Formats: sequence, C-alpha cells, structure tokens
Amino acid sequence: MKTLVLAFLLLGFADLAAAKPWWMRGVESNEADFLPPDAAFRVAATVEDRVIRVRWVIADGYYLYRRKIDVKPESPDLTLSPPALPQGTLKVDPYLGSQETYRQQVEATVAYTRSDAGAHPLQIKVTYQGCADAGLCYPPITKVLFPHASAPLAPAASHPWEGAGILAGALAFLLAGLLLRKGRRLDLPAA
Repeated sequence: MKTLVLAFLLLGFADLAAAKPWWMRGVESNEADFLPPDAAFRVAATVEDRVIRVRWVIADGYYLYRRKIDVKPESPDLTLSPPALPQGTLKVDPYLGSQETYRQQVEATVAYTRSDAGAHPLQIKVTYQGCADAGLCYPPITKVLFPHASAPLAPAASHPWEGAGILAGALAFLLAGLLLRKGRRLDLPAA
C-alpha cells in the first residue's frame, strides 16, 4: 500500500516538474527555444575621455526596452549623468503599453566625473530588461561592469625593423646560451 501511494506522489511531482511557469502559460514555444539572458543581451562598457559607452548586442528575435535601461555608479566618488540613448522603435506591448525598444544593438553614452583621482577601479551598475518575440520576457537584469579603455588605433610602422625587438631578444638569448655553456659537450648515446 505504501508503495502505491509513493508511486502516485512521484507521478504528481513529475507533472509539477514538467509544468510551465506562469509567464510561459499559453505560449507554444519550448523553454529550450529561448537563449539564456547573457546570450540574448550581451553587454560591455568602454571608456573614452570622460564618457562611458555601454553597448548591448541583441540577438535576432529579441529586443530591449528603452525605459528599463539604467546606469548607476558603483565605484566610490563616481558621479554619472543620466544615460543618453538613441530613439528606439515604437512597440505596443499588451502589458506595458506603448514602449520604445531596441533590436540588434544599442549604445548608451554616460558622462562621468570622479573625485577620487582614479584611486578606485571604475565600476558601474547596469540594469536592463528585454523580451523575445516568441513571448518570453526576462526579469530585469543587473550587472556590475568594469569599463575598459577603448583600444586606440595602432600607429603605422615608421621603420621596416620596428617590432623586431622580440626576435632580436630571442636570438640574443640563444646566443648567450651557446656562449655560456663553457665548453660542455652534448653527449649523445653511441648508436
């Protein structure tokens, strides 16, 4: 009798495990059809002069809400201006009403000032929210980013031997090794 009751309970829990969450009810897509949030909305930040650029690369079939994008200071003594965003595309959302959205990519520019003279690493807290066209809306996502300096363009080589320092160093090391062996022979086993 106990075995029979246990079997019915296990079957009931199996149904619960296979049930869709409330936000997926009525949607014909499978959960496995959706990208993880970090793949759907890739975010990175760079610094140029006194401006932080936060850029999202948005996967095909996904979009971000403009009103749900926010950038806050995380470092001590860091002050940020509100993020400047381009105009988005209007979308009528059944739950949120008329919203501006971004697809493919979007970049926010945020002016900043520091009163710690760079004593702390530059950190920002970025919050954003987006959805998939197939019907899944992700909860708000918050990440702490460490913006890095954008790479300047490499200057053109002014001399054909420029950049040969590594090769010269390797050759000098090899030559020093040969000279410093002090007459030692390499004894090979006789064949």
